[in-house]
Amino acid sequence: MIKLYDSGVYLVDGKQIIENPAEAGISLSKSEAAKNTMAYSILQAHNTSGDENKLKLKFDAMASHDITFVGIVQTARASGLEKFPIPYVLTNCHNSLCAVGGTINEDDHMFGLSAAKKYGGIYVPPHMAVIHQYMREMHAGCGKMILGSDSHTRYGAIGTMAIGEGGGELVKQLLCKTYDVNYPDVVGVYLTGKPVPGVGPQDVALAIIGAVFKNGYVKNKIMEFVGDGIANLEMDFRNGIDVMTTETTCLSSIWCTDEKTQEYLAVHGRAEDYKQLEPGRVAYYDGMVYVDLSTIRPMIALPMHPSNVYEIETLNANLEDILRACEKDCIQLIDNPNIQFNLTNKIVNGKLKVDQGVIAGCAGGTYTNVNEAAQIIKGHMIGNDEYALSVYPSSQPVMMQLMKNGDIADLMAAGATIRTAFCGPCFGAGDVPANNAFSIRHTTRNFPSREGSKPSNGQISSVALMDARSIAATSINGGYLTPATDLDLNCHTPKYFFDKSSYESRIYKGYNRPNYDDLLKFGPNIVDWPTISPLSDNLLMKVVSYITDPVTTTDELIPSGETSSFRSNPLGLAEFTLSRKDPAYVGKAKAVQALDHARKAGQEADELEGVYTKIKTIKGCENINTAQMNIGSVIYAVKPGDGSAREQAASCQRVLGGCANISQEYATKRYRSNLINWGMIPFLIDGDTPFTKEDYVFVPDIRTAIMGDTSAIKAYVIGKEVKEFTLSIADMTADEKQILLDGCLINYYKHN
Repeated sequence: MIKLYDSGVYLVDGKQIIENPAEAGISLSKSEAAKNTMAYSILQAHNTSGDENKLKLKFDAMASHDITFVGIVQTARASGLEKFPIPYVLTNCHNSLCAVGGTINEDDHMFGLSAAKKYGGIYVPPHMAVIHQYMREMHAGCGKMILGSDSHTRYGAIGTMAIGEGGGELVKQLLCKTYDVNYPDVVGVYLTGKPVPGVGPQDVALAIIGAVFKNGYVKNKIMEFVGDGIANLEMDFRNGIDVMTTETTCLSSIWCTDEKTQEYLAVHGRAEDYKQLEPGRVAYYDGMVYVDLSTIRPMIALPMHPSNVYEIETLNANLEDILRACEKDCIQLIDNPNIQFNLTNKIVNGKLKVDQGVIAGCAGGTYTNVNEAAQIIKGHMIGNDEYALSVYPSSQPVMMQLMKNGDIADLMAAGATIRTAFCGPCFGAGDVPANNAFSIRHTTRNFPSREGSKPSNGQISSVALMDARSIAATSINGGYLTPATDLDLNCHTPKYFFDKSSYESRIYKGYNRPNYDDLLKFGPNIVDWPTISPLSDNLLMKVVSYITDPVTTTDELIPSGETSSFRSNPLGLAEFTLSRKDPAYVGKAKAVQALDHARKAGQEADELEGVYTKIKTIKGCENINTAQMNIGSVIYAVKPGDGSAREQAASCQRVLGGCANISQEYATKRYRSNLINWGMIPFLIDGDTPFTKEDYVFVPDIRTAIMGDTSAIKAYVIGKEVKEFTLSIADMTADEKQILLDGCLINYYKHN
């Protein structure tokens, strides 16, 4: 059972949830009781502003992987970087395979190593560890804060408040600036009871995501895990739930810590990083998610979102109805008449037969998940037909312990293939299924094309998220979907011993040992950011993409998978912008960019002559200087930005001449931050839009508007007639306003 409380609640002694404080004799005010949360104490300990509501945070450590660290270092370098001021871990777990684009992936890795040497960083070579497992093992600790350029930066179960953000926010930390955010709401997650055998962390996580995602219950809030049920969960189980909190769109997470947390840190050689974390005697939460762990059953998140959840038993009992409804939604989302998408054809003899299983990454590849999957599979055969199972342990130390246990041998004997630590299955660069195949995965996401298919090329496959235990149960049942609770399970996981010898042998640890005279190693695909102009007084935008989906993910804005190899080349990567959602976007954006280039060269395009004439009919714009007017492209989307932290979802639009997004709301804070850091104005519009694709939108005095009241900004559709309407921008800090005026974060630092 999962219950969402309708309003704020008090938690007394960590056990009793009180909705009416007067009846319980609680005299403490909400504001005072809110200071008794774990989140409050950690945030204020890292806040440098002196204002408990306007936070300016400095982090204890940072982490990036090889899709993001080149751009981050390049941006920081252009802004005056001299050394890494805090431990900065550069992992190589996304472009590890070096399978696309010749040498460019390994060139990025060598750039990362040279950056670690030059600026004093920590470099984790390919195949050693996925980013979040390494940070759990080596850096997360009680009361700390960590910032990562990957959306699944979550170490709350180890007592660390971690936030996944776009690269611009990491650049600010590298330049000794701050992460600025209003004090967020804090929502409690009360865990009680104990999971039944066969239920794993992914099952609990998916059940929570299904309850809170669509209603935005925890959007941009802190999830604080409390309750007597925590003691019934091992650390890997807690970590597995915690990493998936990203899919709720919360800002961060934090858990109560106990002797199991202490033991985890001690096993990893960091006993000094433990301290007990728990809320005060009376703590106020802005909401509460009540989870009875004993009622959770094996779950499945059907394509194409982690919130599309069902109990596996419910799905199996209603296969045709549920799959047909899912088909309908997916076809609408794919929006490609040339694609024949089908899920009901996976029903064989009344059962759902899947084609592939994957257990991988920061969510699935942990020691306990792989060990229990191996116990289920031991002595069985997966078979030599279409169904295949791949297992990716999350780090070399985890792999070493699984080898010592015999788990790896048991999995291999059953027909599973074992891979090294790699995040590819999570974003479409590993184990891409066959066309029309259906894959079940204990990974983090199942967004459209996240598994690596290319609908624009007529290829389509799909992914459902499940727990490793039910994937193992399905594997020994010939690929027929099977919840692990159908088995008579009695798994006992051997104690874990952390052997860091592989890390000692291969990881470069250069923190506090920078050598600024060292040279960065540039491959031919590593390209500096192009020059970006500051914002002018007036702004003319052409709507080049108009997206009406309820939510637009960052994977749709800039696809993952093989495109990740071009992440060090801004112009090369930009060619893939919206390629799966709106293939005409790049050409249309470039055409608008050409108009702005012509304006700067003193040339006036015939296309704009009539637009300028109409603009001059607007009161106060009769004498406007069109030569001093920015011309840029704009995307309209209902709710863009769900998903990955990758800043390229914004920067690719920017290097193609994009100047803004217009939306009803932004799915995540991090996407909105990415827009601002790249000089893209995050406009909001309330209700129906007066414009459509190909229309021009004119915003006069935009600089003045940004520096003033942004709650009502006059704008005009320049069509057959001129129509006035209102845009707005949600609250921004003074720095964010100046970044927009300067044109981007790089310009801002150059000017300051």
